[in-house]
Amino acid sequence: MSALAARHYVAGVDLFSRSWTALRAAVAELADEDFARPSGCTGWLVRDLVCHLVIDAQDVLITLATPADGEPTRDALTYWEISDTPPTGDDPLDALTVRLAAAYEDPHLLTFHLDDVGSAAGRAAELADPGLRVGTRDEVLTVGDYLSTYVMEWTLHHLDLIAHLPDAAPPPAEALARSREMLEQIAGSAFPPSFSDRDALLVGTGRRAPTAAERAELGRPGSRFPLYLG
Repeated sequence: MSALAARHYVAGVDLFSRSWTALRAAVAELADEDFARPSGCTGWLVRDLVCHLVIDAQDVLITLATPADGEPTRDALTYWEISDTPPTGDDPLDALTVRLAAAYEDPHLLTFHLDDVGSAAGRAAELADPGLRVGTRDEVLTVGDYLSTYVMEWTLHHLDLIAHLPDAAPPPAEALARSREMLEQIAGSAFPPSFSDRDALLVGTGRRAPTAAERAELGRPGSRFPLYLG
């Protein structure tokens, strides 16, 4: 790997780590009653979202331990499955997450599990070979591209976590900016500069409807937003 590529990778892993650390810290600051509040994910309470983060951390560990042969079939942008319709919360895996979350009963058990598995996922990312090809969802990616996808995953879910918690800490500014950049690259369309990074991500992924003023700024009927990422 060239020195330039190495620097980009180190920066990418650093952003992965910072966004993941910030999200886990936000979970650690939740009061018990916060787990029963709605999240920004359709059909999920905060506790359901935290349970999903446990599953995400497990996925990181599994993927980083699953080397793959052959050329990469996806990168950090093409990794995502794009839908024109919003999620309903009725997907069988979504329903399973809700049942798993309810089984924890005590929120402290859920946060302990996230801290335990999440810390391991963070360490695994720091130690992984950036050029290694790994397999996930029947696709092949480099470790660097795979971890880059999770910068946006962590950032969007951080916004979901605090959707109804106005006093909670937001995602890191650099993670918001990078996620906005990735979303615009995926869409092939940029948001007006007047949109904050946070608003661009919320409107751009359908997490909230644009205001009348925002809709006017977005312009043409053929706008690529919102995009529903899966």
